[in-house]
Amino acid sequence: MSVAFRRESDDEHMEPKFELPIPPGPNWVTARGLRLTREKVEALEAVDTADMEEEAGKKHKRVLRYWRTRLATAELRPVAEPQAVAFGTRVTYRLNRQEKTVVLVGDDEADPHAGRISFSSPLARAMMDAEVGEKVDFAGKVEAIEIVAIAVVDED
Repeated sequence: MSVAFRRESDDEHMEPKFELPIPPGPNWVTARGLRLTREKVEALEAVDTADMEEEAGKKHKRVLRYWRTRLATAELRPVAEPQAVAFGTRVTYRLNRQEKTVVLVGDDEADPHAGRISFSSPLARAMMDAEVGEKVDFAGKVEAIEIVAIAVVDED
């Protein structure tokens, strides 16, 4: 029988398990984001892994290492000024004749369905430093986004 058709075990064909990827760039957080990260670490540390199956325990430890790293590298940003779009601001903008509102937050705090986008997202980068009434380019379109309102977010 050809070696190509022989299979020693399932283990040799399993995908290796890697650490959770850390987003590139600075780990900026809002006060809310820092609190949520601390709570996440505390909750993960409180879990007793002794009774877990081996793979579940390894996965839990990977997740805990990720969140400990994120907590250790967190950079709490000062509250922004509402004159221009910046990290930690709530921005109302008009795109394709539709008005939307988002809050610019850190990578781990981002939740697009809840209107929270990462400061490193393409949309946030396009709007950064723009002022009310200003139009900015986005997705290859000139003046695609109009900034309607900017407000400071102080949730903590």
